[in-house]
Amino acid sequence: MDVRRRLTLLAVTIAATPLVLGGCTAERKPAAGAAPGGPAAPTVSVTPADRAKDVPVSAEVGTTVNNGRVTSVKLTDDKGKSVAGEPREDGSSWVPAAPLSGGRTYTAEVTATGDAGRTTVGRTTFTTVANTTRSALTSVLYFAGNQTYGTAMPVTVAFEPAVPTAARAAVQRRLFVKTDPPQPGTWSWLEDGSQVYYRAPDFWRSGTTISVRSALEGLPIGKEYVGDADRRSTSKIGRQVALDIDNATKQMSVFQDGKLVRRIPVSLGKPSTPSSSGKMVIMEKHQQTRFDTRGEPDGGYVVDVEDAQRLTWGGEFIHAAPWSEGDQGYTNVSHGCANVSSTAADWLMGVTQVGDLVTVKGTEVPLRPGNGWTAWNTGWAEFARGSALPVPPGLKPAPATSPPHPGVVAGGSSPAPAPSASGG
Repeated sequence: MDVRRRLTLLAVTIAATPLVLGGCTAERKPAAGAAPGGPAAPTVSVTPADRAKDVPVSAEVGTTVNNGRVTSVKLTDDKGKSVAGEPREDGSSWVPAAPLSGGRTYTAEVTATGDAGRTTVGRTTFTTVANTTRSALTSVLYFAGNQTYGTAMPVTVAFEPAVPTAARAAVQRRLFVKTDPPQPGTWSWLEDGSQVYYRAPDFWRSGTTISVRSALEGLPIGKEYVGDADRRSTSKIGRQVALDIDNATKQMSVFQDGKLVRRIPVSLGKPSTPSSSGKMVIMEKHQQTRFDTRGEPDGGYVVDVEDAQRLTWGGEFIHAAPWSEGDQGYTNVSHGCANVSSTAADWLMGVTQVGDLVTVKGTEVPLRPGNGWTAWNTGWAEFARGSALPVPPGLKPAPATSPPHPGVVAGGSSPAPAPSASGG
């Protein structure tokens, strides 16, 4: 995937002029005063094919140009209404701003211009599928709009059922992320295809605006499914906060903007229910919630807790645990959660954001891929290998000036399992 693509969508003006149907042919229009035998006019090919039927509503207007570049794309429906859209930055296609309507006929006109000003126009008309017998594959976009997230917040899309390997490139191509200021990244799939994450090589810069479009509605996915929905959201990245929990010392170190601001005693999971070690991200925050583990293999209890922050789908939280304050800093007695005092938990709720990095080290078990938003639990090289599309080798983390540390200032260069209520 080109480092400059970033799946960025560039605005283009759309005209509502009815089009003359000419198939996928090219119409030559020499520039005024062009001398015979001068520079060749560009050639342009357009997809879908002329008079194609049962085209998915996720269709894009594909463009292939020789001896020039696309300078205009017009798409109109069978009532003469113009369709808004934007081209991919690599020029390979033009993407409608919303799914097309089913059972409708559309006409596309693509104008290409050569270096000498000569133009060529390619046209095609096609009809979208009226109904599909395929089931909708459920997707969930874990990036809500109008939020302020932490600097480690990945864009996460989860799927039920999981996306087969052969379909992942097509799905990934319909997942768009734009950052302002620009900070390119890539998508990376879990091995089982149940989740895909987007992040940059380095943590997001504070103040960055991230706009996401998961444009999957009607997209053929494998032989049995189509995508379920077209979703958009835009949010911002807030201050830099990171939590570092060390099982050896039973202490949590809280960093803001790279500076240590507080140490908090903790009690982690006891040997029979150990906490996970790895790089996690705060997923949810609850002033009050209930852990109900009845029916779970190691559960059987119900407890109400305050100031709880989810770290994993499996039910690991940071939360207030007044019943274990005498053990915090000394002994692990929890069911896998990070227990802190009521005072500390209340303070943390005012400091942290969903998307803040939490690093736990020294426990008996490693964090499992996909048990939470685990995009940061691998190095960049391994993360990039999970992309279904090429990742340019130049997309790399900024050179480290000191040993990596969770408190370093960010920036510089089946769906997810049903959330478990366990904790403790």
